Amino acid sequence: MWTSRPDGGPDRLLTLADGVFAIAITLLVLDLYVPRGLDADQYDQALRRLLPDLGAYALSVTVLGSFCHDHRRIFRDVREVDGQVITLSIAGLGVAALVPFPTRLLAEYGDQPVSVAVYSGAVAAMGAGQLALAAVLARRPWLRHGTPSEAGTTLYLVDSATMVVVFVATVPLALVMGSYAMWLWLVLVPVRGLLGRRLQKQA
Repeated sequence: MWTSRPDGGPDRLLTLADGVFAIAITLLVLDLYVPRGLDADQYDQALRRLLPDLGAYALSVTVLGSFCHDHRRIFRDVREVDGQVITLSIAGLGVAALVPFPTRLLAEYGDQPVSVAVYSGAVAAMGAGQLALAAVLARRPWLRHGTPSEAGTTLYLVDSATMVVVFVATVPLALVMGSYAMWLWLVLVPVRGLLGRRLQKQA
């Protein structure tokens, strides 16, 4: 039977996470460019063609920034990690590193249902990984030296689960509704805003 055995502090894991999120966000920028040698009309057309890329970039920076913030939040009171925590963290970071690929699909083929479904699936997988990580750490007070876990509260877990549910629901909806399914993501703005304020009051 698997047992939790502390395997040092979380510092190296947090450093790795910061690096992965920073590289993933940097990779998003590499696809933003305007060719040289264009005349005025071609320049205007190139800028218009760049708008979907900028939209996808802004969306993914927001998503990755949110997950980076939440990852730090999850580890705020953690003093030690074990093998399962390390495995869950690396699996989640692996998905985060993959985000530039579905972002490119969304920028270039946003009108294709599969592109929206792939992007939604990637974000849902990343969210599920962080939700599992928060739940595991909430159940292991010995890794926090007995301190209460903010990320283990019901409100925080509901907040994380909301994002997962919305993006999971978008996968089949995208295959039926196409790019219109992306409007479902806007539900997260008021819901997460409300839950975030309640979390601040609880703290």
